[in-house]
Amino acid sequence: MDSCRIPANASKCSGNTMECFMVLSTQAQKISIGILCGLFGTMCVFENSLVLYLIFSSPGIRKKPSYLFIGSLALADILASIIFVCSFVNFHVFNEAGFSKEVFLLQLGGVNTSFSASLSSLLLTALDRYLSISRPSEYKLLMTRKRAWTALAVLWLTCAIIAGLPLLGWNCCTLDSACSELFPFVDDNYLSGWICFVVVLLGCIVCAYAHVLWRARQHVAYMEKHQAQAERQTSRMRMDVRLAKTLAMVLAVLMLCWSPVLVLMIYSIFGRLSDRLRKVFAFCSTLCLLNSMVNPIIYALRSKELFSSLRRVLSHFRRQLKAPEESPEAESTHKSSVIET
Repeated sequence: MDSCRIPANASKCSGNTMECFMVLSTQAQKISIGILCGLFGTMCVFENSLVLYLIFSSPGIRKKPSYLFIGSLALADILASIIFVCSFVNFHVFNEAGFSKEVFLLQLGGVNTSFSASLSSLLLTALDRYLSISRPSEYKLLMTRKRAWTALAVLWLTCAIIAGLPLLGWNCCTLDSACSELFPFVDDNYLSGWICFVVVLLGCIVCAYAHVLWRARQHVAYMEKHQAQAERQTSRMRMDVRLAKTLAMVLAVLMLCWSPVLVLMIYSIFGRLSDRLRKVFAFCSTLCLLNSMVNPIIYALRSKELFSSLRRVLSHFRRQLKAPEESPEAESTHKSSVIET
């Protein structure tokens, strides 16, 4: 395994640098992390898979750019959950350290790509809502399906390139620089750059939503004043305002779940983390899974189109379950059993 300059507070580790980052010392901590990751990860994959099915099984929904961005968010959350849970549990719970630097950085790149794509998809959704509310008459011309797919392709490619930089050579082993206290083989300068990238994304999302909610408030006032004169336009505005509020809820959950992780990452760059803080970081990392698990619940509760699609799917499923009971064979079998009785 490559020799890297390990963090100062991990100098007590002997020889194997990977063991310096295995911060869970008791069996109770490992079991707790395993349960949290298993629960959040399973629910996240199930819920986001359901969102993707509802979007792409309904022709009316999948044609709308807004739901293409939401589908991208759901896909990113699925990939992040699978890669994160498998690598995180394998490393911290089962203490597997037999893989190479390249394998670890590949896993880390997959997690970073997925989480970055999730955040970037939320930014595209915010910009989409801003265009829909601020320029409703030109929205269909400005936001076409082709442009939506192009934006998503650029998004995923950019996130993959940024997340793959450590694997391509920007790591503390290749550069012989100081390693991060939180991630093996990760250069402190790269971690600083990735944090800046995330903070910029969050800042853009906040600015976009500030404009969205401001215009939504204007539209609410307009609806109350002209509801009788413009019923059709009012219905359209109500849908935009409702979706804007939904995505604002998603943003609030995102900030609550990601803030502890980002704060500890920033602190690790300017100061030295104690063993207790590194354990806190390990548990706070599971909040990212919680965020991915909560997002689909917000969609189902707030989006009328997705909720209606979910009701249709459930109704169809119930009819499929009742069909065998009402089939001629089942009916004849029931009659014969009654005659025998």
